[in-house]
Amino acid sequence: MNKINYARQLDQKIEEFQKQGRYPKLLLHACCAPCSSYCLEFLREYFDVTVFYYNPNITEEAEYRKRVEEEKRLIAAYNRQVDEQHFEGMHSDGKAHRIGILEGSYVPADYYDAVRGLEDCPEGGDRCTKCFALRLGETARVCAEQGFDFFTTTLTISPLKDADRLNRIGAEMAQKYGTTFLPSDFKKKEGYKRSIELSYQFGLYRQDFCGCSYSKTERERQKEESAGTI
Repeated sequence: MNKINYARQLDQKIEEFQKQGRYPKLLLHACCAPCSSYCLEFLREYFDVTVFYYNPNITEEAEYRKRVEEEKRLIAAYNRQVDEQHFEGMHSDGKAHRIGILEGSYVPADYYDAVRGLEDCPEGGDRCTKCFALRLGETARVCAEQGFDFFTTTLTISPLKDADRLNRIGAEMAQKYGTTFLPSDFKKKEGYKRSIELSYQFGLYRQDFCGCSYSKTERERQKEESAGTI
């Protein structure tokens, strides 16, 4: 079975929009500013992008607030570039659009309800699937409710996230809510590498765990094991 090239599918969609002279309204689920950095740099050239920051999986409120403020700071910096038409150090042909932001509800209990019974699953397993479905489902609902043309997620930029699984869940949620999911695999074409470069350029806070209490515990265990080998 051939592996689906979601990055190519996205490029083909963009080519269609360019031929039509369209800049569709895109609701972009964002997990954090570092992952958003490349996605926004790229997508703002072709879409009218609104970031949807919905991450109840970040189960410590101080961590959540820190991440959402970084997201807002990054968007403000990108919007200044557009307003001033100053794109030094950026990949832009000057057609970039301003970026909006919507902040979803922050209720960690919603995350714990979604993953109940999967607490002991390894990172990347069924618990993560439920988490993706929760976040993409809410993104799809808002997309349909507010009249966006498409939705997608920055999660596919991570080398640790399965693009096949994310695109499948996105398509399922689009069908459920009567909207359209935009395929993506933002790690392709050195997207992840570019996100690291942009993170340093903007001085973004780069967390070292996904966000939930389980991923934090796993990360702390890995650090302890690594320190024990020195």
